[in-house]
Amino acid sequence: MRLDVIPRGERSRLWTYASPILAIALTLATTVIIFLLLGKEPIEALRVMWIDPLLTKRGFSELFVKAAPLIMIGVGLSLGFRANVWNIGAEGQYVMGAIFATGVALYFYDIETFPIWLLMIPAGILGGMFWGAIPALLKTRFNASEILTSLMLTYVAKLVLLYLVVGPWKDPEGYGFPQSRLLTLAASSPHLIPGTRIHVGVVAALIVVALGWFLLSKSLLGFKLKVAGQAPRAAAYAGFSTKSLTWLSLLVGGGLAGLAGMFEIAGPIGQLTPALPTGYGFTAIIVAFLGRLHPVGVFFGGLVLALTYLGGEKAQIALGLPAAVTMINQGILLFYLLACDLLIRYRLRVVSPTRKDA
Repeated sequence: MRLDVIPRGERSRLWTYASPILAIALTLATTVIIFLLLGKEPIEALRVMWIDPLLTKRGFSELFVKAAPLIMIGVGLSLGFRANVWNIGAEGQYVMGAIFATGVALYFYDIETFPIWLLMIPAGILGGMFWGAIPALLKTRFNASEILTSLMLTYVAKLVLLYLVVGPWKDPEGYGFPQSRLLTLAASSPHLIPGTRIHVGVVAALIVVALGWFLLSKSLLGFKLKVAGQAPRAAAYAGFSTKSLTWLSLLVGGGLAGLAGMFEIAGPIGQLTPALPTGYGFTAIIVAFLGRLHPVGVFFGGLVLALTYLGGEKAQIALGLPAAVTMINQGILLFYLLACDLLIRYRLRVVSPTRKDA
């Protein structure tokens, strides 16, 4: 007896958009089982993780602060994934964007009147694009897998970060801690709402969503990306350059990841530290798929994943759960999301072994 996977033919449009909701529901159900196994009261634990973070002004604002980098990176990845360009190294591009932006901030450290954070924006984008250009070059020149090269470059970026904060950029007044100087007020992105940490980067994330929607839905370039992903042969027949789309996907994805790194440095973090790689680049992959590779969907996907971060922190304090609970939730969500996608495209059939005639 064996299990066959058979293509369904036409994909259900309803389930294409409903599967993320089903995946979230299944994740919650699985989380209940995990809480029971850990000896926690499941309803209370779910309330702490998924509702309590939204009940206060500060908690609600933190949702957008956490979601902003996920949304920026998620939109960039979505555009590439649409064209079957699998950029898995957004974490490294995020780190390089932060490094380039910090370099500008430290170079102009003594200037207090000019808003240095405006110069850090292109620096962060260039840093991410530079790190995204390497797998693009290796892919188009040597046909190297962008999955492997972009992923491996993530670890290189973390080592570069570590070298800088224990070496040339180490804070001379930091009591030996591996970290750069705290950025000045001129190098910090302005806060927009008093009493919260909502900063300019949150607005930038909304602008990225709008630009991503326009690019994907209203431009010839977006049409090329979609055709290249859905029908590569048709794209080749139409004369769409695969190399150009590969370069574009990795540069845009890297640039937006770098922008997210810049705003994290100029906003919530305020200095370069080894703790900067928080996994946003990897979590944004879940965000992209949860949002159905559409910028507007990515916006809502970013909010959901940001809530898992806030809920995880809340659960550590209120319930004494380990920090890994956040990663577990995200992993379960990704598993169910991919499983739902598989069942949308294929149906499973149990095949009995054929009896041989004597």
